[in-house]
Amino acid sequence: MKSSTPYGLGTPLVVETCQRIKIDDLLKQCRHEFKEAMMTSQLKMMGIDVELIAAETRFNGVRFWFKCPQCERRVGVLFKHPLSQAIGCRLCLNLRYRKQRYKGMIEGK
Repeated sequence: MKSSTPYGLGTPLVVETCQRIKIDDLLKQCRHEFKEAMMTSQLKMMGIDVELIAAETRFNGVRFWFKCPQCERRVGVLFKHPLSQAIGCRLCLNLRYRKQRYKGMIEGK
């Protein structure tokens, strides 16, 4: 006995009752997971054990941040202290920009 519907799937269903799998969503998810895996492996190769945080942007993008190992803040740049070899953000390592050293002083010409 042959089914009257194509491919022998039985009674035709409505599209709204089926699970929708969109290629764009799948690609976005794979790109996100791939990026995160690549960055994590790159950090491990450098000998740095730092957690990554993913945050969504306003236009459905993803932005990755470092989690400072000392204060656990979300930062874009981490530093390795030249003397103690500690890794942290600028505030935790008490680092200043060159211009901040002369704040309030009159610079010579």
